[in-house]
Amino acid sequence: MGAPETSTASTETRVSARVDAIAESATLAVDAKAKALKAEGRPVIGFGAGEPDFATPEPIVRAAQEACADTRNHRYSPAAGLPELREAIATKTARDSDHVVQPSQVLVTNGGKQAVYQTFATLLDPGDEVLLPAPYWTTYPEAISLAGGSAVEIPTDESTGYLVTLEQLEAARTPRTKVLLFNSPSNPTGAVYPPERIAEIGRWAVEHGIWVVTDEIYEHLVYGDARHVSMPVVVPELAERCVVLNGVAKTYAMTGWRIGWMIGPNDVIKAATNLQSHLSSNVANISQRAALEAVSGSLDAVAEMRAAFDRRRRTIVERLSAIPGVNCPEPQGAFYVYPSVKELLGKEIRGTRPRTSAELAEVVLEHAEVAVVPGEAFGTPGYFRMSYALGDEDLAEGVRRMSELLSEAE
Repeated sequence: MGAPETSTASTETRVSARVDAIAESATLAVDAKAKALKAEGRPVIGFGAGEPDFATPEPIVRAAQEACADTRNHRYSPAAGLPELREAIATKTARDSDHVVQPSQVLVTNGGKQAVYQTFATLLDPGDEVLLPAPYWTTYPEAISLAGGSAVEIPTDESTGYLVTLEQLEAARTPRTKVLLFNSPSNPTGAVYPPERIAEIGRWAVEHGIWVVTDEIYEHLVYGDARHVSMPVVVPELAERCVVLNGVAKTYAMTGWRIGWMIGPNDVIKAATNLQSHLSSNVANISQRAALEAVSGSLDAVAEMRAAFDRRRRTIVERLSAIPGVNCPEPQGAFYVYPSVKELLGKEIRGTRPRTSAELAEVVLEHAEVAVVPGEAFGTPGYFRMSYALGDEDLAEGVRRMSELLSEAE
């Protein structure tokens, strides 16, 4: 018998380096783990998922049901989106944020994540730098990396309300800086930038020829005296170097319908449309018809959700702040709190000494049966992100369990 053939399969690289470098979405991973434990019969309460706990409003659901029977929706449609939806998004954008755009400046995408990916794929060349204030949404750095860019993280913390300063941006700027990623109201912190700070940052970007990608998907979820302001509105001269990202997921409780959009200069939107024509073709027509009803209708359901979120926001801040070692700033927008747990790290809890917020989150899941997302996922270790988009009873019980466990730290 001859010698066996040597296989190279064990040493062969089977996955591309760029895809192999992508980290799993931490928020979705935590949510999946919580659901798996629930399926095993454990009474886990999840603070991980970033989605409203409300049903999609009935008129939107009804529009989708009717669309199913309309044979026009059984066929391909334009890659950039249904013309009537693009027009409605342009109208909604003028109504809600005073940002006047043409339908040709709108590209409908398969959810907000595709809008993020396509924007960076369209704007970035290898080596381009993107200024990324941290904490940041977990998808941003991955989308930047996939596009060949480099994320330049700019840390913020609770002492400044998680707001980046102009001085920090200028210190991070280099000749390779092409884009600033801006998110207000913020995921994961709930921070909302005041109008004067937004104007200041916008003028700085114009001065240095820097693009701004501004994610405004939480635009309607602001509380107290805070208000959402769109950067190209307060700095009109920025509009030709600005892409606005948005979608129906948070405002209309439509996370599963997968409708987002990009708004930007015509040449950028045309290029991104060409990319989407090969990537996914048109977005599902039924979801587009539902989104058309959503953006064309009233904001009454949004007001009801916002009132519930506001109540829960105040409750969770009060109860988390009462736990020794937890510092929980009051968010002004979105539906997340981002408490610091740094004082608890290294202390003994149930026979363990968690040294990181990721390890502490594991202890909380195991012993309190509460799922939270650790700050490592958002670029700032030492924190938890907790969504308060869950029922009032679950919220109260979940924080009670956490308080009981974390109060043992010594």
